Amino acid sequence: MPNESTDPVFQLIKTLTRTEKRHFRLFANRQGSTDGLKFLQLFDALEGQLRYDEERILTQVPAIKKVQIANLKANLYRQLLASLRMYHAGHHLDIQLHEQLDYARVLYNRGLYQQSLRMLEKVKATAQQAEMKHIVLLVLDFEKLIEGQYITRSLRGRARELSDEATDTVRHVAREHELSNLALRMYGRYLKIGHTRNQQDHDNITAYFRAGLPMLDPRQAGFFEQLYYYQAHVWYYTITQNFRLCFRYAQKWVDLFEENPLMREQQAMLYIKGLHNLLITAHNLLYYSKFEQVLAQLEAYAADPDRRTSPNIDMLLFLYIYTNRLNGYFMRGQFTEGLTIIPELLEKLDYFRLQLDSHRRLVFYYKIASLYFGSGQPDKAIEYLNKVIYFKEASLREDIQCFARILNLIAHYEAGRDEALDYQIRSVYRFLGKMNDQQQMQEAIFQFLRTLGDVAPFQLKDAFVKLKNHLIRIAENPYERRPFLYLDIISWLESKIENVPVQEVIRRKFKQLK
Repeated sequence: MPNESTDPVFQLIKTLTRTEKRHFRLFANRQGSTDGLKFLQLFDALEGQLRYDEERILTQVPAIKKVQIANLKANLYRQLLASLRMYHAGHHLDIQLHEQLDYARVLYNRGLYQQSLRMLEKVKATAQQAEMKHIVLLVLDFEKLIEGQYITRSLRGRARELSDEATDTVRHVAREHELSNLALRMYGRYLKIGHTRNQQDHDNITAYFRAGLPMLDPRQAGFFEQLYYYQAHVWYYTITQNFRLCFRYAQKWVDLFEENPLMREQQAMLYIKGLHNLLITAHNLLYYSKFEQVLAQLEAYAADPDRRTSPNIDMLLFLYIYTNRLNGYFMRGQFTEGLTIIPELLEKLDYFRLQLDSHRRLVFYYKIASLYFGSGQPDKAIEYLNKVIYFKEASLREDIQCFARILNLIAHYEAGRDEALDYQIRSVYRFLGKMNDQQQMQEAIFQFLRTLGDVAPFQLKDAFVKLKNHLIRIAENPYERRPFLYLDIISWLESKIENVPVQEVIRRKFKQLK
């Protein structure tokens, strides 16, 4: 039986706002009485469910037979999409332009060539202004079709003009695709390998990046050419852990939108993604003043009543804002204060459960566990770490799984759960053995915790000092710094050495940030 995570009709209905639902009912009633419209009865039945339940639908709407369900859902899906297209057409320029292209085709088919050409000219001018080169190409193809029939041959030089215009547009579109392909490939490489692990990794990704990077003159480049150029650099410098240059290109990404208010409105998702990348890089650089400024900018955008909105944008704003609010608490060492947002965070995770993939949800669980651990509540940290460790269905990044296990091991030590420590050590050992890219920091922590039970109480402080010095030496290697982005083990060791809460250690360090 389909469930809420796989049934597309149920998913779509659950994303509708109250006004979208009202519009759909009006849309369904556009041809008169809705009596007997089974797809509308199906809509009402699904709209009232919290979880998809086909048997309940059949009981609730006796007029619907089981054999009809599939066809009725297919019809309802089409009707919903048509209603949403009509409802949002005024807010999405690309929908409007495609609609006008359809109208131009209708006029052409009726032999009203001049009317068709006038409409095409308006579409082209608007698409050029909005940097929608793909729509410009569609218009040019249509115009050439009409010109090729000599309908307007009295317009001298028009054929050459169209030809030159098409050639220039194709050149821009080709470069856009070249750069967007590179940006996408770099992002794919990041998802696959994460940060570079050694010099060979660095050399390989650098050669790959430079081979795929076309020459770009910003003075002649369009908006999207510049955007994809900056995106590709952001991902390249993220992979190579060159966070200073990553910050520079993330800032260029955001500045591009700030200089183009129309594009900021039309491409809101790419704008807020740029702000998020700028925040993540500022966090990696421990550049708190900039982090605070950009987070305020993102939150102000979210609170703007005049901004463009959609379920997708609302979900992304939740994802980006709460991710960075949590990062802010980590930077300031305010772990206990950070716990105050957990109830609303969990509520929103449930609200956006249909849009958020499992990976993002479990990363939130890892961050929540880190908050509890930093605030001195290891038992609650273990509760959320177990959600990460035992979620077998998710194809979660290996690094998050690894650090969830290491933090879980440390939390068991902090909670005094000695009876479970041996099992946790064996579990981490098995997992590290399966990893493709074990790093020195991970091995050092594991070996330390493995032998901790043999250390006499009066020797503990010396053991913590020895591990801290060892990890500091490891961190001097730029290719071994990646694990420290996920787990601030140095601050935890300092808290054990000084016998003070870990958040107090981080607060002292925060005062030194710029």
